[in-house]
Amino acid sequence: MKLFSYEMALLAFAAGLVASCRSEQHTSAGRSDESVPVAVINPTDIEFPRSYVADIQAVQFVEIKPKVEGYVQQVLVDEGQLVKKGQALFKLSSENYAEAVKEAEANYRQAQVELEMANYEAERVGRLVDKEIISPIRLKQVEKQREVVKMKVEQARANWQLASMNYSYTTITSPFTGYIDRIPYKVGSLVSPNSLLTTVSDISEIFAYYKVNESEYLQLKRAQLQGEHDRQLDNIELILPDGSVYAHRGVQEAVEGDFERGTGSIAFRVRFPNPEGLLKHGVTGKIRMLTSMDHISLVPQKSTFEIQDFTYVYMVDSTGTAKVKSFHPIERYQNYYVTQDFEPGTVIVYEGVQMIKDGMRIEADTIPAAEIEAELSLDNLEK
Repeated sequence: MKLFSYEMALLAFAAGLVASCRSEQHTSAGRSDESVPVAVINPTDIEFPRSYVADIQAVQFVEIKPKVEGYVQQVLVDEGQLVKKGQALFKLSSENYAEAVKEAEANYRQAQVELEMANYEAERVGRLVDKEIISPIRLKQVEKQREVVKMKVEQARANWQLASMNYSYTTITSPFTGYIDRIPYKVGSLVSPNSLLTTVSDISEIFAYYKVNESEYLQLKRAQLQGEHDRQLDNIELILPDGSVYAHRGVQEAVEGDFERGTGSIAFRVRFPNPEGLLKHGVTGKIRMLTSMDHISLVPQKSTFEIQDFTYVYMVDSTGTAKVKSFHPIERYQNYYVTQDFEPGTVIVYEGVQMIKDGMRIEADTIPAAEIEAELSLDNLEK
């Protein structure tokens, strides 16, 4: 009887030891007793707005500088004023230039009289040569002297034209229709060709320059080379500094010739109409366009975690085992990461990733895609 009791005690101890080992094995494997929400990743096609910082410039922007030195006698416009092409803006002191014109004109008239006299002399000597009264050598001398006088006339004409041009430069006009900027020099100021009197900007249209990286540039150019019409380039929005959307849409026109070495980016140019004159040269803003992406995966941000510079999720295989997988996000799309690193039908842990460990067996609770989209407001993105 005692022997039987002893054997039963040994059996009970062995059973408890096995149960304890099994419990330790389950604990070391990290089995979850509660169901874990999971999501199925499938490829999709999306359009989402992408924004770029824009450098906004007038379609024409010109610095107004005098071509001659002088004192400002009159300022004929005011700051911010709309001026027409050819309208007078400034008048400089012109007395010296007017006298230079008179002197140059007189020199030209004198040279013309000298040329007439040289012509008469050449005719007279020619008649004498014909009568063999004087040597033909004398006629050649006279003709050479007449050529010298002709060059003197041309030089005098050029000096007269130059003096007249300098005189005209004392009245400074607008090269095109536009708006006047600040006027730093007032009446009485001495100005030279290096002096910036003001600037004139034509803002009937404006240019917005934005920069893209190399991968975005290649994606765009490949689509164009394949003959695909990218409608985003004909329907570009401009976001103003107050957050409002500019009333007119822009069209992309040109691209710079090379990449910036420091940033690895290249600039594109978009033309916007500006009939109301709302936009000014130098205003800040953002370019926003719809970007189309095909066959990409959307990974909820709450399903990811980061270690150093890498982004990870927990994949769940057919046995319910969670395994760590890293992926490369292409874009940030609201509460999603855009990537192409997942096969169709991939199952990932949807939330609670901080409670999961690599190799843990879980009880998966699949969340419907519609419920995930509603929770993360996928269909309510900013347009």
